[in-house]
Amino acid sequence: MSAAGYHAAMTNYTAPLDEIRFVFAEIAPLADLTGLEAFSHVDPDVVDGLLEEAGRFAAEVVAPTNRDGDLEGARVVDDRVEVPASFHEAYKHFVASGWGAVQHPEDVGGGGFPLTITMPVKEFVTSANMAFSLAPMLTTGAVHALLSHGDEDQRRRYLPKMVSGEWAGTMNLTEPQAGSDVGAVTTKAVEQADGSYRLTGQKIYITFGEHDLTENIIHLVLARTPDAPDGTRGLSLFVVPKYRVDDDGGPGERNDVTVVSIEEKLGIHGSPTCVLAYGEQGAGAYAELVGEVNDGMRAMFTMMNDARLAVGLEGVAIAERAFQQAVAYARERRQGRAPGAAEGEQSRIIEHPDVRRMLLTQKASIEAARALCYVNAYAIDRARHDDDATARSHYQGLADVLTPLSKGWSTDLGVELTSLAVQVHGGMGYIEETGAAQHLRDARIAPIYEGTNGIQAIDLVGRKLAGDDGAFVTAYLDELANLVDGFDDDHAAPLADALGVLRRCTTWLLEHRGDPGDLLAGATPYLRLFATVVGGVLLAKGAAAARRHLDDPPASGFDEEFLTAKVATATFYLEQLLPQVHGLAPAVTAGAERLTGVAESSLAP
Repeated sequence: MSAAGYHAAMTNYTAPLDEIRFVFAEIAPLADLTGLEAFSHVDPDVVDGLLEEAGRFAAEVVAPTNRDGDLEGARVVDDRVEVPASFHEAYKHFVASGWGAVQHPEDVGGGGFPLTITMPVKEFVTSANMAFSLAPMLTTGAVHALLSHGDEDQRRRYLPKMVSGEWAGTMNLTEPQAGSDVGAVTTKAVEQADGSYRLTGQKIYITFGEHDLTENIIHLVLARTPDAPDGTRGLSLFVVPKYRVDDDGGPGERNDVTVVSIEEKLGIHGSPTCVLAYGEQGAGAYAELVGEVNDGMRAMFTMMNDARLAVGLEGVAIAERAFQQAVAYARERRQGRAPGAAEGEQSRIIEHPDVRRMLLTQKASIEAARALCYVNAYAIDRARHDDDATARSHYQGLADVLTPLSKGWSTDLGVELTSLAVQVHGGMGYIEETGAAQHLRDARIAPIYEGTNGIQAIDLVGRKLAGDDGAFVTAYLDELANLVDGFDDDHAAPLADALGVLRRCTTWLLEHRGDPGDLLAGATPYLRLFATVVGGVLLAKGAAAARRHLDDPPASGFDEEFLTAKVATATFYLEQLLPQVHGLAPAVTAGAERLTGVAESSLAP
């Protein structure tokens, strides 16, 4: 590939609009959402125009900043952080176009659209530039927390400009001594005579904790009041603005929040990951309590659960970007002679069976993970807004189960599939010039974000499965089995076998829930097994719809080639990727003894 070709492959991105339209038609049905009273104002034609424009915006405005951002990175200048120069113009357009406001309520300046509809907007922007996308992602989570737990005055002062994107938001949990053990947080907040607080402490790994994209940054910070109990029960949530809001609603006095440093990271170089110090220059940073004292974890989980699905979508988005580049390279790069090629002719590598296998593995896995994430969002929308209370309860249970699957499996796949994209490039993939390596470097953080994937697995088996003695998960597996019974035999048979494996593993974990060691030892392979099966069912559901539409493709809105590919991609997944569940089962049911059978002293020479 020529130098010009490399540059184009690095910067080009095409939003997968037909894929999204198909998901909305057949997997996470948009018509069911717009039929709800809460979303009766949502016009399908408006949604289609929104998707078109979001795809154009991501491709033309954001995607060209991806390589610039990686090379330039963020940097500390005096007491502030400068992000890559190209981010500024893109972010101005992001705010002016209202992309960050689409999913928020209309009464705070939002568009009032379902979360499901905003998923492709987030996906497109993340595919275009993952580092750039993290600023609005964290702001969205902060908005959710304040909507749910802030008082009327806080919502009035902070939300309009956060919803518009004029101000950014952050989430501050981690401290040097705490890591994922949030209960070990030591940041202190002392109440003042006027009801405000003064906050002191240090936070690490704060994404976009300081930057020059917005005129203000609204930090949501976990801290302890002086008499708080130990552990997570003693945590409270506070608003700590970079600039206190003045009487006119604009940035006023600078608060005592300073950036100590930013991390030198493997990837997402354009996103500043900050160490922040609170209250080092005086009596403490000005802070306002959000909700009740010692109720901070409940408030923070409102933000974290939103972020967990968003991070799962990052796995899909970065894998899609890497896949598109790998396909473009494989279509142009010539090497060797593929089976059936003429003597003495070099074949395009896309014609070689092993390269085709890698590309199909990427395509099938991305489509399965995307379907899972979008169904997760659909469940959240139904849980929040369904007109029927029984349906709301059911969909809340479904969202609770799918969230760790979406976050854990999709981000693991993001790493694996971006690595495959490097492999398609061969030696050129290992050279930064092609840009393929950047996607792998960027993707690697997502399995760590918002609770590592091991924590997601623990949540799945400890709370979502064992919490109600398996009642909801068992009912959900019955629901999947009923769906599979309606598929053609070539798709139903492998899925029925895989569901049988999932049922047996589920039963084993429930029988061993009294032994935390056995339960937790099987957690990670169980999450992988569970998600792999759900992904297969969703692909087969799409394939069944595609088969129906092939009798009259124009009526479906999709052409014959697209529909045929849907069936073929699902078949590939079920025949070549789904069988891994049989290999995962022994790891689920092996118990803790296999993990402790080697002495700690023997793990290293």
